[in-house]
Amino acid sequence: MAFTVAIDGPAAAGKGTISKAVAARFGFAHLDTGLLYRAVGAKVIAGADPVEAALALQPDDLAGEGLRSPAVADAASRVAAIPDVRAVLVEFQRAFARREGGAVLDGRDIGTVICPEAEVKLFVTASPDARAGRRYAELVERGMEATPEGVLADVEARDARDSGRAVAPLRPAEGAVVIDTSGLTVADAVAAATAVVRAVLDGRG
Repeated sequence: MAFTVAIDGPAAAGKGTISKAVAARFGFAHLDTGLLYRAVGAKVIAGADPVEAALALQPDDLAGEGLRSPAVADAASRVAAIPDVRAVLVEFQRAFARREGGAVLDGRDIGTVICPEAEVKLFVTASPDARAGRRYAELVERGMEATPEGVLADVEARDARDSGRAVAPLRPAEGAVVIDTSGLTVADAVAAATAVVRAVLDGRG
């Protein structure tokens, strides 16, 4: 059975945590599509051409060290705005989405561009302050240098870039269920997403 759950949203809204939990709950495969762009971004930082880096991407690249660093996140956002890079990576994502047994994909354009026909579309969001607070705590836990003000500025700059880009701007897909995690616990956010998926599965009989 092919069954696609598309989960979009801005940085640090909780979509990654929710996606992994939903995939585990229903036994679906999971793909963090942001890692594709982070891996390309990391190669660009190392001096590669963005399109050539995308074409040469290997599964092992998605497990590379440092893909969660702020510098790589910034580079990922920049290469994601390049149409030719997106075109290279779209096919991989679409094939993954329709794999047998179900799939959960999280990113910024899954429901709008990659899988507009997904059986379930969610848009996970939160206020910039809430997301910056989470990202700051995450960076401190990893021992990285950061300030609350700097992280908030980065979050707001990335939001503006992701929402304002000409190709596949960040926005809720048509028919997407919006989950605002600003005041939710992780358990509550996961429960809300799981309930949506369960309702659609039950409706299919």
